[in-house]
Amino acid sequence: MASSLKGKVALITGATSGIGKACAIALAAEGCSVSITGQEHGSLEGSHQVVPRGRASGRQRWVELRGSSVQIQICYMIYVVFAVDGDVAKEDDCKKIVDSTVAHFKKLDILINNAGILVLGGIESISMEDYDRQMDVNVKSVFVLTKLALPHIIETKGNIINVSSVCGIRSIPGMVAYNMSKAAMDQFTRSVALEVADRGVRVNSVNPGLIITDIHRRAGMSPENYQKMVEHTKKMYPLGRAGEVEDVTKAVIYLASEDSSFVTGVTLPIDGGRILQCPR
Repeated sequence: MASSLKGKVALITGATSGIGKACAIALAAEGCSVSITGQEHGSLEGSHQVVPRGRASGRQRWVELRGSSVQIQICYMIYVVFAVDGDVAKEDDCKKIVDSTVAHFKKLDILINNAGILVLGGIESISMEDYDRQMDVNVKSVFVLTKLALPHIIETKGNIINVSSVCGIRSIPGMVAYNMSKAAMDQFTRSVALEVADRGVRVNSVNPGLIITDIHRRAGMSPENYQKMVEHTKKMYPLGRAGEVEDVTKAVIYLASEDSSFVTGVTLPIDGGRILQCPR
């Protein structure tokens, strides 16, 4: 256990599925109180505490959010999870998410900007509407949420973790807006890290490769093509497999904790060595 996380308050966007949900589980298991927001399962209908089921310490317990369809499994100990309904693409909702979290927990130590979408299409095919949607969710929301959360994080000398992508470092054809959005996030990470370092705040990014989540399905990729892509990782990824959400959460726990107290401004690939490869 990264004991330095016990008692911290973490706000995680896009936390109702995939990497964000796994981060919420992992941070809660480390002793954090967690505020989550996300759109995957529809409205969270306001803010609710987690209801624990089961008693004995050391057993798996199931928890659920009243008024939502989110269900989270946390091992060993149950800590508070607070759900806030909101669309990160809307500035007013971003303010509500941050303000509600701080009002509930009285502080904020960790911001994890995880919410993101994948819009497929190259420069010749993508519409400006889809381009704006991609940038609003993946870039503008990160800017706005960070700006709103930063005064609270400076006060606690906390840290910020942005969930980027290897597409911020290497480009993949047919995903021009997504590539741009993640490159912007990486530069944002470095810029803000420099601006707040003298106040004891760290800012880092994790850059996953292909992780088994639903993001490609939501982008419109067929199950057959997705399976082909996963199978292709056995050849294209030096470690011979696609990633699991736990591969990312372990890095997030490290960056969120005091174990990484001398680490800031990094963009950490979590990709099985994929970006080391030349196409062949």
